[in-house]
Parts: sequence; C-alpha cells; structure tokens
Amino acid sequence: MSSRVRAAYDARIAAGTIAADPAQVEAVEALGRVERDLAALKPAGLFRKPQGVRGAYVWGPVGRGKSMLMDLFFDTAPIAPKARLHFLDFMARVHRLVNAWRQGDAAARKAQFGQARGEDPIPPVADVLAAEARLLCFDELQVTDIADAMILGRLFEALFARGVTLVSTSNRAPDDLYRDGINRQLFLPFIAMLKARMDITPLAGERDYRTERLRAAGTWFSPIDPDHQRTFDALWTDMLGGDAETGATLEVLGRREHFPRAVHTLLRAHFASLCVHALGPEDYLALAGRFHTVFLEQVPRLGPERRNEARRLAMLIDALYEARARLVVLASAEPDGLYPAGDQAFEFERTASRLKEMRSADWVGRG
Repeated sequence: MSSRVRAAYDARIAAGTIAADPAQVEAVEALGRVERDLAALKPAGLFRKPQGVRGAYVWGPVGRGKSMLMDLFFDTAPIAPKARLHFLDFMARVHRLVNAWRQGDAAARKAQFGQARGEDPIPPVADVLAAEARLLCFDELQVTDIADAMILGRLFEALFARGVTLVSTSNRAPDDLYRDGINRQLFLPFIAMLKARMDITPLAGERDYRTERLRAAGTWFSPIDPDHQRTFDALWTDMLGGDAETGATLEVLGRREHFPRAVHTLLRAHFASLCVHALGPEDYLALAGRFHTVFLEQVPRLGPERRNEARRLAMLIDALYEARARLVVLASAEPDGLYPAGDQAFEFERTASRLKEMRSADWVGRG
C-alpha cells in the first residue's frame, strides 16, 4: 500500500527537485509504515486513552537527505497535534520545564502544569509535552551531555506511556549514542527502549548531496561584488533543496540567541550578527555543535580598530574547525587579508591558515 509520504517523495523526483536515490527508499517506506499506522489509530475518547504507534529512527551520515525525508513525513502525517523540532531545541525546552517545576511554588506549578503535587518533574513535564504533540519528530537526535543522558530514559518512557509516537533522524546508530559518556551504563536502557519502540533504518547512500554542491561551486567568494553575491545566494538556495528557512534558537548559559536564516543543520548569518554582536566562546561552541554547514556573509577587511571583532571571528573559526563544520564565506578579502595588522594580528595568522584549509576540497569532503 502506498503512502502520502511516498507520493510526496515521488512528486519531488518528478518535478526535478531531487534525484531518485535507492538508498532513500527504505527510509521512505519506514516512514510510510508509521504514517499508515497513525491513520489506523482509533481516536481517544472518554474510556480510551490516546495511543501511539511504533516509531522510526533514520540514521546515517550528513548530506544523505534525512531532514528532507523528515519534512515530507511531517507534512503528510495524519495526526494532530504534532511537532517537528531539532533535538537540541527539544532538550532545551525539557530542561526549562524541569527547572520550572522544581523552582515553582504550588500556584506557579498549577498555572503551568495544571497540577502541583510531587517532587518528581518527569510526569508533569511529560503531561505537558504529550498534550502539545501526539507525534514528535526530532531532527539530529544526539546525546553528548550527561544531564540529557540521565533524563532521557524516564522521559521517553513517560511519553510512550502517554501515547506519543516518536520519529527521529540522527547521524549515529542507537548503539553509538553517548558513546564514551560518563556513566554510560546508566544510558543503555534508553538505547534498548529506542530499539524496542522504533524501527531502526540506516540511510547511508554513496551520494553526499551537500558535498557535491559545495565542491562544484567552491566555498570562498571574494571580493564582495554582485557576481559573488549572486553565486553565494544561489549556492544557499541550492543547499536548501526547496526547504524553507525556519530559523533556530540556541540557548546558552540562560541566554537565547535566535538565528532567522537557518533550517535543519544549515545556517546563514551576517558577520555583524556573529562577530560584532558580543558573543563568547560558549555561544560559538553551541553554534558549531548545532550546524554542520555555515554560510557567513559580508565579512569585511578588519583594521586595528576592530580587534575585538577579529578576536570573535577567530573564536568562531576555531569552534567550527574543531567541529569539522563546513564553512562558506562571502568576504572582502582572501583569508590572509582579513586582518593584516593590529593587536593579535600574529595570532590571527592561525585563523587564516584554518580558513584556507576549510576551503579545500579535502575539508569539504571530510566535513
């Protein structure tokens, strides 16, 4: 039996928006099975609790189309309410809810959660999340933080018990989540739960579509002129692959930074928003951990009077370099000419060297 997600996938192929890829078909079929199971669910009623179905976990390397397939599934999934969000955004919301429960008095708890008793925040948090979405779709499920690792097992168990269906993409197989993490043995039941409640489907086709596009177009455009601006804009549009810019918000040390020109793991940002705006190392590390490919535009030639901006640019590049992120730049000069004189100009030579390495075909292929 066909599905709406398969029909949407075939329609994109017919329109020439994407190319047919046999490696994606298995994932499309896994998502189609979830769609059909959701459509067959009986509605909740006075004597019937909300029910969920077996979910899907699609994993594989960057650039294989996982997020695109998730978009198609989410748009066609026959259930409401539903939510699609990046996994880091989901966990940031979970931690805010947990803190609100722990710090709130009875009145505050009652207002936000509809209940006030108990010290365990997981049941009321799960109630809130389950009321907001019967289908939760996560992009880029990853676990690197011990605070996340310790909460996920009980939280997902509570969501499943409340009839929530989970669908997720990830760059890692379930058995590789939180590998080498602190107290990982306490995390293993969560992995077993994922494998028991979700179909695990690899998506590891030979073609990396993003890499092919970046290699063909290049990743450094200077000087800033109409021709390079058009090429930069066209490459961004090509990388979006028809997806809309949904924006992204990062929460760092209690502060929230919003980036309007983002979708999935792609970010387009102006130099001023990243290096003139007073961001710090933690912000750049969070950004590098969230986005695999960053389009950085309008990078000026910096003089001695702009040493703070040069320092922030160096911190940004260091974070992206260590995360093996891909970087596309529209700049006034080549890397060596961005900050030729001023305080820390000697130290900036390392940044210029890293920028030259990051524009190489080898870096783009391995990023």
